[in-house]
Amino acid sequence: MEFFRTLHSDLDAESLQRSLTVPALPDASGAIDTLIADEGPDAGVVYCLWGEFRVHREVINGGVRFSLPECPNGLAWTLTTGHPPAAHAVILHLTINRQEHDPDFIESLEMFADSWELSAT
Repeated sequence: MEFFRTLHSDLDAESLQRSLTVPALPDASGAIDTLIADEGPDAGVVYCLWGEFRVHREVINGGVRFSLPECPNGLAWTLTTGHPPAAHAVILHLTINRQEHDPDFIESLEMFADSWELSAT
C-alpha cells in the first residue's frame, strides 16, 4: 500500500537533507513521540504511534528516505522536493509491503502521513 501527501514547505532538497535527520523526527512528525536512542543523523530508535522501532535514514535524490527495518509491514517513507508534479513542495510517499490491511492500521498510516510539519532551519 502507498500513501502520498503534498507538504507546503519552502525547504529545498539540500535543506531537507541537512535538517531532517533521525534525531529531528520528533520535531517533524506529531506521530513520532520520542527519540529513544540517538545514533547520529542516519540511525536511531524512536517511539511512535506503533511502539518502539529502529529507524534508518538515507539521503536520496531530492530528499531523504526513512525505514523501519524491523517493522513487520516494511514501513518506509520518503520526503522529496524539486520534482514534478509539485517541484516547489515536499512530497511525502509512505509505503508498506502489503496490498491490504485492517482498517484500523490503515487509519493509523493516514494519521502518520498527516502528522508531518516541515519548517526551514
